Amino acid sequence: MASTRAVIHPFGNPPAQQPAVAEPVRVRGTAGPWDRVRHDLASLGWAVLHARIDDWLPHPAHTPSLKRLLGRDWERYLRMRNPRVRARFAATRSLLKHAAGVAVQAPPHTVELAYTAFGRPYLRGLDQVDVSLSHTGDFLLVGLTTRGRIGVDAEKIDRPLLRNGTERHICTPYELDMLERVPEARRNRSAVRLWTLKEAYSKAIGQGLRFRFSEFGFGEDGQPVRVQRPDGTPGTGSEWTFATFTPDQQYCASVAVHDTGFGAPADTAAATMLDSGLVDAVNELVARARSEQRAAA
Repeated sequence: MASTRAVIHPFGNPPAQQPAVAEPVRVRGTAGPWDRVRHDLASLGWAVLHARIDDWLPHPAHTPSLKRLLGRDWERYLRMRNPRVRARFAATRSLLKHAAGVAVQAPPHTVELAYTAFGRPYLRGLDQVDVSLSHTGDFLLVGLTTRGRIGVDAEKIDRPLLRNGTERHICTPYELDMLERVPEARRNRSAVRLWTLKEAYSKAIGQGLRFRFSEFGFGEDGQPVRVQRPDGTPGTGSEWTFATFTPDQQYCASVAVHDTGFGAPADTAAATMLDSGLVDAVNELVARARSEQRAAA
């Protein structure tokens, strides 16, 4: 069994009370390494994966296997006219479905993605596992949890955020004061960290950009990470775990995980997590409907 990997924290080592987290797993294709993902799900209750678009591009682009994998997303894929957008869509869904398949012990093509009214993906009929997806450029990031809710976000580590007064729209008053104390050479990098944490948290609670980023914030680099009110006072407790990583020293990737406190579900396997009585009842109804259709024909 793979060992838990140490967190890589680019903004200073977190204090001892910071919850233990595992470095995201680099997944270069369908071969995995999925054992690391299984280990993180079993030991932490959540896992984070990162990849590149080229790792997950179908060759050729239009194949029966891709159509089978995308399922209901196939028609959406065909409607996309921009080749880069189409490639990214195929790669992100392929990565997400393979990761989810590991979590629910099912073939990737049998995992069906659905979307909320705001576009957040979820696993249809498999609510014991929550998922989140982010991408920037050719970088892909996926999070999964069996403990509650998860959100992930990624940006280029050098994305310019502190210009033209943008910081006043994405930072709380406390964060603005905090950034002023950060050496100028590291200030923008710290702002990118705050941005990705806010995005990850907003995704986890299902709000996305509808929750104004100036109304909640986070603390200084290297400190225990908790959501804060605009004045810097605590807004959440230990039910939330946050972490930030720098894959390849090029990207800033953050994760927000909410633990409902009920522990891991006893079973996350797609084949057995449903109540057997309910499954029998549904199968009986389907068989009866098919019998009636044949009789009517």
